[in-house]
Amino acid sequence: MALGLLILRLVVGLTMAAHGAQKLFGWFGGYGLNGTGGFLEQLGFFPGRRTALLAGLSEFGGGLFLALGLATPLAAALIIGVMSVAIATVHLKHGFFNQTQGYEYNLTLAVVALSLVITGAGPVSLDAALGLQNSGPVWGLVALIAGLGGAAVQLASRRQPAAQKSS
Repeated sequence: MALGLLILRLVVGLTMAAHGAQKLFGWFGGYGLNGTGGFLEQLGFFPGRRTALLAGLSEFGGGLFLALGLATPLAAALIIGVMSVAIATVHLKHGFFNQTQGYEYNLTLAVVALSLVITGAGPVSLDAALGLQNSGPVWGLVALIAGLGGAAVQLASRRQPAAQKSS
């Protein structure tokens, strides 16, 4: 079980961190803060560059923390929050399947992060090394509420871009 949790944390956590690096640094074919910020302004998030920074930090930081098994509820809350915003603003209208730009991928990442809070990061994690007892259903509920709450705040700040406003 320890090896399975480690592999799961590393793959999902580093995948999330790579997505954050695309936004923050333009690595791995990403657009960096300016390009991502422009896209986010098209979705109604102003200022776009700041929103890109917050999304990038959530993905990068949440992913690294998840990979390390450090502060796993915080990592999950960050991932749940950013994936919920992505689902609501970009992917939901395309249906479930990823092949049509649906939300299955984003949902899977969020649910894996949540599941790791409920099961615990495992014995090969910084949480275990530091003696942090931050797993179980209550911690999962806390991470879920925090992630969805953060997403709700971000979505509430969204406004219609000037180019889309009707006269």
